[in-house]
Amino acid sequence: MWQSVKLSHTILRISLAIVFLWFGIDKFFHPDYWLNAWIPASVVQVAGLFHITAYSLVYALAVFEVVVGVSFVTNMYIAVFGSLAFLFLAVIPLFQGLNEVLVRDIGLMGGLLALVFWPGGQRKY
Repeated sequence: MWQSVKLSHTILRISLAIVFLWFGIDKFFHPDYWLNAWIPASVVQVAGLFHITAYSLVYALAVFEVVVGVSFVTNMYIAVFGSLAFLFLAVIPLFQGLNEVLVRDIGLMGGLLALVFWPGGQRKY
């Protein structure tokens, strides 16, 4: 069977980049949807304590997700943004609880950890 560390690393990076770019860009175009369907009111209330509006929160999350996606596409600062994205996804169950979203996020977190701990560290091919 044909195997390639280079190709598997690239596939993992690009696949995760697509997910983060998709969700990040979508937040810019549909902030109301994200506020009403996915972001818990408790998170919006906590943000309000810091004078952050609900829309500012959505846009900040969007920027973060787009930056993570760009990092993965460019193969730059993978360990930094992979770790931050892992922490971001790990915090979601604290606000969302245990549900089907958590199952999706566990898969994404596994992929992120695989990139963070990839043998030989970040590679520029």
